Amino acid sequence: MNLAKKKELAAKTLKVGKNRIIFNQDSTAEIKEAITKQDIKTLFEEGIIRIKPVKGRRKIVRRARRRGPGKIKKKINNRKQLYVKLVRKLRKYIRELKISNEITPELYKELRKKAKMKAFRSRAHLKEYLANLKKLKEKQESKVETSKKSEVKKTKKEKLK
Repeated sequence: MNLAKKKELAAKTLKVGKNRIIFNQDSTAEIKEAITKQDIKTLFEEGIIRIKPVKGRRKIVRRARRRGPGKIKKKINNRKQLYVKLVRKLRKYIRELKISNEITPELYKELRKKAKMKAFRSRAHLKEYLANLKKLKEKQESKVETSKKSEVKKTKKEKLK
């Protein structure tokens, strides 16, 4: 007995896939007589035609698309990967410095820009740059202090005269 067409009609009527339609083997004669969609609906209500439950989770809850680094098939040139790794490392370090108040917000912005422009070869190079900045600041401060001291001495000499 070929009931493929009846199965297609039932699938259309009940709005499910053909594979989920199950016919009761005892009442094949009634199924053969069913011609219209209404006939199929009544057979479904009587329990002669049943629908299999959905298997698995995929149909119930749509799984989120996973797009981690292991899933992406596209080749990205090596230079870009190296740049991304370096910049992420530098940004993380700069953020840590900002949080611990070792650098000012202005210097933070400047360092971010320089990291983006690939001014630093590595984290060690960035540390070296910061050390040089501190030395320069100290020199400038000492110059300012010496100039202030010299001004004070000049004013004292002028007062004495």
